[in-house]
Formats: sequence, C-alpha cells, structure tokens
Amino acid sequence: MRIVIMGGGKLGYNVARNMLDRKYQVRLIEKEYAKCVKIANDLGVEVICGDGTEIAILEGAATKEADTFIAVTGSDQDNLVAAQLAKMEFGAKKVIVRANNPRNLEVLRTMGADIAVSSTEIITNMIEQEVDMAEMHLLATLNKGRAGICTMVLPKDTSLHGIRLMDVTLPENTLIVSVLRGDQMMIPNGRTVLHSGDQVVAVCENKDQKKLLHALGERLH
Repeated sequence: MRIVIMGGGKLGYNVARNMLDRKYQVRLIEKEYAKCVKIANDLGVEVICGDGTEIAILEGAATKEADTFIAVTGSDQDNLVAAQLAKMEFGAKKVIVRANNPRNLEVLRTMGADIAVSSTEIITNMIEQEVDMAEMHLLATLNKGRAGICTMVLPKDTSLHGIRLMDVTLPENTLIVSVLRGDQMMIPNGRTVLHSGDQVVAVCENKDQKKLLHALGERLH
C-alpha cells in the first residue's frame, strides 16, 4: 500500500513510523526543512519539503499513485485544501484528514475527506464511554465516520434470552446484521430468538451506540 502523509509533526511522524513498520510505502510532505531532515534521518523515509496545498508538491510526492492520502498538519484549512486536491486532482483512493478543531469535522467530511478525525472528539468519546461501552466493540466506521459496525456478546443474565428480535426495542436506523452462536453464524430476521452468549453484530449511527448497548446489555433484575 502506498501512503502519502502531509504534516511532519508528532502525529505525522508516528503515523509514518507505524506505516513503515507494516511495510507500507510511505512518502511524507513537510514545510519545515529541519523537520524534513530529522524525519528522513530517523525513519529513512522519502520526505518532500514544501507546502502540501500546492499541486507541484503533491505531484512530487506521487499523490496520484497513493492508495491513501493523510493530512495531519496543525492547520484545518491546509488539511482541507490538500484533501480536496488529493481527491479531485490526483484521485487518491482514500483521504483521511485531521480536524484540530472538532467544530470543523463536518466541513472536512463534506468537502473532500473520506474520513475526518479529531483527537479532541476521540478522547472525549473515550472518557464518556469508558464504562458504558466496555462490553461493545467498534469493528469499522461507515458513512465518513457517522456510523459504525458494532459487536457485543449478550451477558449470561441477559433479559433478552428467549426473546424474538422483533420484540427488542432498538434505536432508530439500527440493523442487526448477524448473530454468532457457538460455531453457527445466522443472518437474523424478526423471528430469530436471542440467547445469552450470542455475539450480535449491528450497524448503527454513532450517536445511538449507547442506546444500542443499553438495549442489548439489559440484564435480569
């Protein structure tokens, strides 16, 4: 996989190192010459010194050949411009953008990025969900990060044991896509009866993950 990273700060440096550890082909774009030299010496990666919002610099980084373009500078404006160029001018297959200000997430998602992430948002969500979401795991994100595929195992003392799926109150726009019982995988319908210990995989909007957890994690009192 070919990765182009724009931004040689701590995040860009660490992403580049992790990608190199996974044997991916990495090129990095950075404005500051001193950072370019350090990153090239430390990681042995090809570094293009220049402004990633300029077409010539993106072209020099072989953005047209990139499977993934990642913009993680400290400027949301620069990240947005680079994302739009990478997507529209160079046809990068996937564009991932960092939002330094969480308020800019929606703009970044709608104006060029396939995935927009905010460290502030991630940390806040982790703190809020540390206890509540301990039993639920996010397998993948969908719709530019607005939804996800989640999985959880119904507890031994679940109140849903023996209950048909059609009788479970789920959040709106939530779909149970599979139920794993032992070695048997089922594509459920409304008549599917849930058992304790079932591993349930669902698709739901991020804002409804807590509601889904509460619906599936309800226990006998």
